Amino acid sequence: MSRVINTENAGTERTRLKKGLVLAIRELMKLQEPDQKSRDLIAFILLSLERITETIDESALAWEKRGYWLKADRFRMEWDWAQLLADRIRENVYTEDYAKIIPDLVALSQALSDITISPNHRIGTPWVGAWDALQKKKS
Repeated sequence: MSRVINTENAGTERTRLKKGLVLAIRELMKLQEPDQKSRDLIAFILLSLERITETIDESALAWEKRGYWLKADRFRMEWDWAQLLADRIRENVYTEDYAKIIPDLVALSQALSDITISPNHRIGTPWVGAWDALQKKKS
């Protein structure tokens, strides 16, 4: 039996999630009224921020095992915005208070300003069903 090689490391997953976040914010800004699609988009944003936070810990723990304590601490501080935004967005998502989410989405879009996405991207619509996934995770 051959060994299994995981080609998607934490950095690759973070990049994919950041691109998905940019697309979700763009789609959310196009909507006029809150509906099921906006619920999915906002839930996807929350779930992605939580997953980014998990990948940060995975990367930092790998560096700490090798003794790179300062590098791990700097890396956590550099990505601290993801956890802060996830915490602020979480309670507003559950109460569906979209007006309070807007400033956090602006801050998120500023944090992701370096991301460029081709018009011919193959990311698709990863936010479909995110509201249901969030409700299952909540309970």
